[in-house]
Amino acid sequence: MHRPNLVRNLRLTGALSAAALAIAVATAGPAAAHAEVEAEGARALDQNVELTFSAESESASAGISKLEVILPKGITPQDITYEEGPKGWKLAPTGRGYTVSGPKLAVGEDAEYAVTVRQLPDAKELVFKTLQTYSDGKVDRWIELEEEAEGDGHGHGHPAPRLELKAAAPGAKLVSPSPTDEPTTSASSSAGTSDEPAADESPAEPVADDPKDDDGMPMAVPLGIGAAVLVLGGGVWWFRNSRSGSA
Repeated sequence: MHRPNLVRNLRLTGALSAAALAIAVATAGPAAAHAEVEAEGARALDQNVELTFSAESESASAGISKLEVILPKGITPQDITYEEGPKGWKLAPTGRGYTVSGPKLAVGEDAEYAVTVRQLPDAKELVFKTLQTYSDGKVDRWIELEEEAEGDGHGHGHPAPRLELKAAAPGAKLVSPSPTDEPTTSASSSAGTSDEPAADESPAEPVADDPKDDDGMPMAVPLGIGAAVLVLGGGVWWFRNSRSGSA
């Protein structure tokens, strides 16, 4: 092959390779970012299971400052204990899950943290929808289910973190529900120890100022009859003496 043709072919090959690389980066870049949850060997109904979450940064100008997780059915915010995460970050329960937030991370730095779940539900798979907030207010919504996460057919979606569970161990049972912020048990038990008796409670002893005899008749009745007899007898005695004196 002549040298001019060889040089021309090498240049053409190089240009095509560069173009292919640019296309590959453009198409594969968005699909590379993801949010995940891991728990090695996790089984349904396992207790005190540590889950590790990770969320990749997609911003070139802002750092991640908060992650909000929507808990799947069978796990409540009271079941979650925060273990570790970015420096200065803290966990706060919400009505549908919890948030982990704190000082913004460096631009491009991924967010990773770990929590312990009191007990996993009896399920084959758990989905932890996650909202990832950046310091500039932008939000990545890792909430799509598997069929939705296909996006435009090239994997350009935002799939929610998913955790597959093995079958429950033999004999594993669901423990009692986690206590809530206002437990009903303590409220009901405190009512029984109140200094004030309940409205429908009867006093243990009869009231002192309302005595009754064995027949159930108030003592005031016979006392009143006796007083009337004495008054009547005195009147008769006075009337007789008056007549004797006048005679």
